[in-house]
Amino acid sequence: MAGRNSNRVVITGVGVVSPIGIGNDRFWESLLQNRSGIDFLQSVPGDGLPSAFGAEVRDFNPVHFLRDRKFVKVMCRDIQLGVASSSLAVSDAKISQGLLDPERFGVVFGAGRMTCHPQELAAAVESCRTNGDFDLDKWGHEALSSIAPLWLLRQLPNMPASHVSIDHNACGPNNTITCRDASALLALSEAVRVIEAGRADAMIVGACSSNIHPVDIAKFHRFEGLSRRSDDPTRACRPFDFERDGTVVGEGAASFIVESYEHAVRRGADIYAEVLGTGAGCDGKGIANESAGLGLVRAMESAIEQAGISAAELGHINAQGKSTQPDDIVESRAYHRVFGDLALKIPVTALKSYVGHFDAGAGAVELAGTLLSLKHGYVPATLNYEIPDPRCRLNVARGEATRIQNRTAITVNRTAMGQSAAAVLRAI
Repeated sequence: MAGRNSNRVVITGVGVVSPIGIGNDRFWESLLQNRSGIDFLQSVPGDGLPSAFGAEVRDFNPVHFLRDRKFVKVMCRDIQLGVASSSLAVSDAKISQGLLDPERFGVVFGAGRMTCHPQELAAAVESCRTNGDFDLDKWGHEALSSIAPLWLLRQLPNMPASHVSIDHNACGPNNTITCRDASALLALSEAVRVIEAGRADAMIVGACSSNIHPVDIAKFHRFEGLSRRSDDPTRACRPFDFERDGTVVGEGAASFIVESYEHAVRRGADIYAEVLGTGAGCDGKGIANESAGLGLVRAMESAIEQAGISAAELGHINAQGKSTQPDDIVESRAYHRVFGDLALKIPVTALKSYVGHFDAGAGAVELAGTLLSLKHGYVPATLNYEIPDPRCRLNVARGEATRIQNRTAITVNRTAMGQSAAAVLRAI
């Protein structure tokens, strides 16, 4: 038995809502065909923004995925994407209504920054103007009547987990993780611990985010650094490439059914992979820790130790690959610190080159990519990796999807502040 835990934990369902496809088949086909989801922004005007590029989920209608369409009015875009992905994952795992004990079926979901956009409060602010000035005395009795009573429910980060629980009658352990890029893997780690402790038979795990809005794009550029390219959007996101100049905003979500191995076998479920180990860490204080990516180092070392495997057993790495100059260098240093010379040999794929960057949701979509890679036996190529950066020195997969030699993988995520998470998965 792999790893130290006697209670094995597996993943039996995957649901993806992404810029390169809604549903596992379309998503995986796009990865195999090197089909980028990054284009000129269509849902918002790109004029005046730091970048006119984005990875948008097209042809998405949330009512097609909800048990009760009335909830759409209290869901922002992020929540809609997340709940839709959970429905796809439940369907993929062949979990019909009433199949599971509701009290032993839980949810852990990651959420990003669900920003309140200015136009949502514009009418309220305008009602408080007197001779061009803002009159605070009018706020209580005039402005609040212009705000929908359930307005705040559209913005709360715990609402994706709440809606997913309601939609699927998952009444067991329930929690929300808000740790940006690392949220999905941290949610997976918590679900594993819940199942190992015998507190649930199955958990819905996932994360969602949408950064396709002028306010979010401006924030992203200030904090993360967006590509300033203006020619070909499909070539803008270039993880680990020498000429990378920033990331690209996106949106999306992915969900997973995580359950004990015994429970999955008992109900005859198809299994994508076993979760062998998870880990987390943070760079902590000091430029030396940050520049070496020590939080990511600790996360990967912990996950590998839990898994009870050697680095030589890894078939590929699904990287954070943000496509900014400093972040990709820090990430590469972490790989060399953990894997030594093997960092030059283990294939590395970076899926942000397809779907852009959207913190919590991006980590979930990348995890979906890892699971589908293990299922099908191929590592997707990293788009736009043309000029290797000598400061990174990694075996970045490029050109076209390649056969993997070993169906064991590590997937990682790291925030701009150094919070990191990793998971080791093996196909069964």
